[in-house]
Amino acid sequence: MYRAGVDLGGTNIAVGIIDENLKIVGRGKKKTNCPRPAEFIMDDIAEAVRLACEDAGINLSDIKSIGIGTPGSVNKSNGYIEFANNLGFDQVPAKEMLEARLEGKPVYLDNDANCAALGEAVCGCGQGVKNFVAVTLGTGVGSGIIVDGKILSGINYAAGELGHMVICVDGEQCNCGRRGCWERYASATALIAQTKDAMRHDTNTVMWDLCDGNINDVNGKTAFDGMRKGDRAAQKVVDKYIFYLAEGIINIINALQPEMICIGGGIGHEGENLLVPLRKYVGRGRYSIHAKKQTEIVSAQLGNDAGIYGAALLDE
Repeated sequence: MYRAGVDLGGTNIAVGIIDENLKIVGRGKKKTNCPRPAEFIMDDIAEAVRLACEDAGINLSDIKSIGIGTPGSVNKSNGYIEFANNLGFDQVPAKEMLEARLEGKPVYLDNDANCAALGEAVCGCGQGVKNFVAVTLGTGVGSGIIVDGKILSGINYAAGELGHMVICVDGEQCNCGRRGCWERYASATALIAQTKDAMRHDTNTVMWDLCDGNINDVNGKTAFDGMRKGDRAAQKVVDKYIFYLAEGIINIINALQPEMICIGGGIGHEGENLLVPLRKYVGRGRYSIHAKKQTEIVSAQLGNDAGIYGAALLDE
């Protein structure tokens, strides 16, 4: 039997059909077109599932289950997306709505970051690892925690919001309402702000050339590209950013002692340029510095497909 995994985002609905060998054999895609009523989005999710089945050369009857990874808070006990601000969802009975549109096939839901963590743990860099944390460096800091091969959900299904642990008391204001949250220092958004600040203080840095003199064109690669050109200001930005990133990683290791942490998202594409200095910071700072076994820090492997894989596996 096959499974369908749905990555529901603010821009796109991406569906993959997963076979028994955990390979994507068919895909379907629709635009989310937010904001609009949930009923219309559910219609398009169902259509995208059917398109993916067609692409895989199978029928909906061949599908064992459909899993949905969605932004926001999800109540897995009743199948409601309780709140997702970028989708405009508030108490949406997604499980019931989708099962009615998909011939009664069982539908499972979870947060998209949790699905990405599960996907990497089972099908990506974490294969064979039971205790695993995925960190995604994008607009914010997304994360998911896998314990004994299962998503750690917590009492209200909202565990794993590691981006909102405070690493700097009374630090920068976060949109969650607190100050000094990790994502205010370690997200791609934070790196871009740090890069711009450095450029404003150094009009001679090569980073100005990399964005053709337009500071609004700075992105998450600008400082790393400047570093690779030997620019000292860029090197300082990268060093400070990795220091902040390491502070959060050390906290995760001290609290959870996972076998592996994977780093994904746009900044994660820097690979060893990011991970080599990150491992050095973490190696000096973690409480388990003298232990024989240490948490492995690696790059995510599945990219945008991680959420599809994880969503498809929600029935296990």
